[in-house]
Amino acid sequence: MSDQLIAPVSAQEPPYYAVVFTSVKRERDSGYGETAERMEELVKEIPGYLGMDQAGSPGGLAITVGYFRDEDAINEWRTDLEHRAAQKRGRAEWYERYTLHVAKVERSHGFQREPG
Repeated sequence: MSDQLIAPVSAQEPPYYAVVFTSVKRERDSGYGETAERMEELVKEIPGYLGMDQAGSPGGLAITVGYFRDEDAINEWRTDLEHRAAQKRGRAEWYERYTLHVAKVERSHGFQREPG
């Protein structure tokens, strides 16, 4: 069991952007986990990257929401050569289907229960 705290990305000062990637993977999975880990490392290097939330369902639907300060950060991530290669491989091998939504966040707040 991981010692890492499971928590959503903290609320940020708006405006910022949410990039919502919703997918269903195919049965074949060769290299997917390693590539996904590499993409998580790589996106953290993008100036303006704010964090990521991920969730999945037992039926295979997966949702990843990446948060970015501005459109320049999104474009840098979108055009990163290693990310582009992973996208191409995803379409060829890993995904049955996916959708991508980019939304401007205009309001953001959070809650955290105090210990005790």
